[in-house]
Amino acid sequence: MQVTFQTKEESNRQQREAFLKLSGAERVFAFIELSKQINAFPTKHKPEKSNNFIIDFTKK
Repeated sequence: MQVTFQTKEESNRQQREAFLKLSGAERVFAFIELSKQINAFPTKHKPEKSNNFIIDFTKK
């Protein structure tokens, strides 16, 4: 692992450039993976059950 020191603007620019190098399909999969990671983030708020459309990517 490499540690680098950079400004927030430099970090954001670097992340944006790396994301834009991905193909359209890779961007969609990256978005879905990020969404899965955000849902796994611990929080005190528990969402109420709803009848909203939910995509479940877990393997059964």
